[in-house]
Amino acid sequence: MPDVDRRRAWLLTVDGAPQSYVDLDAPTHLEFEYARRLGHVLDTVAEPGRPLDVLHLGGGALTLPRYLAATRPGSRQDVIEADHGLLDLVVEQLPLPADAGIALHRADARTWLEAAVPDSADVVIADVFGGSRVPAHLTSVAYARAAERALRDGGVYLANLADAAPFAFLRSQLATFATVFGELAVIAEPAVLRGRRFGNAVLLASHRPLDTATLARRTASDAFPARVEHGAALRDFMGAAEPVHDKNAVPSPEPPDGAFGIG
Repeated sequence: MPDVDRRRAWLLTVDGAPQSYVDLDAPTHLEFEYARRLGHVLDTVAEPGRPLDVLHLGGGALTLPRYLAATRPGSRQDVIEADHGLLDLVVEQLPLPADAGIALHRADARTWLEAAVPDSADVVIADVFGGSRVPAHLTSVAYARAAERALRDGGVYLANLADAAPFAFLRSQLATFATVFGELAVIAEPAVLRGRRFGNAVLLASHRPLDTATLARRTASDAFPARVEHGAALRDFMGAAEPVHDKNAVPSPEPPDGAFGIG
């Protein structure tokens, strides 16, 4: 769907729900709040402009790959997308610049991740939704270990998740990634964290300390301010949640009607 306010901007919807937003003339414009939060992390994981090796699990309209190609020229990016029809549509209607350094792969995210060369990525970004839910096989300890193997020392794993009170899914994901990574953080709107509504939460996981102070300043100044939870507060939020294993993995919860609607 074209954006009437921006000449070459487009909204991608999947099954009626907003999925991605791209402005072909301004690839650094991140319309969705969760995308801006991911962008803040990508801006702070290394010194400005330094190229990164990034593995994207889930392609959508290739919003973040375009953003990184513009903000960190020379980055090597691999995008894994299982929905062949979606990827073909995006490439045809919203083509990438020839020199973007973005390679597209039609494959299942976990299958690709488990076969990835160890220590080959600076960042792994997971933004995978089957319909409106994170698939179960991308929520387990085995999956988290595969992500950790693909990352270099000091690498960062990022995931776009969605949940609401009582946060059984989000808490279980924190417990799962805490079995593999030493540092965790979550970025979300205060209303979501207080359980007032269903919404997105960005999960960060790494073996090195995360720049939570900078992230807190940047996310607090957004049009829709967010909060960064980490350390003791995040451990309190996690509570007694148990890690997820393949045998008991389930998809993320179904969003309530209208949670991610248009207009």
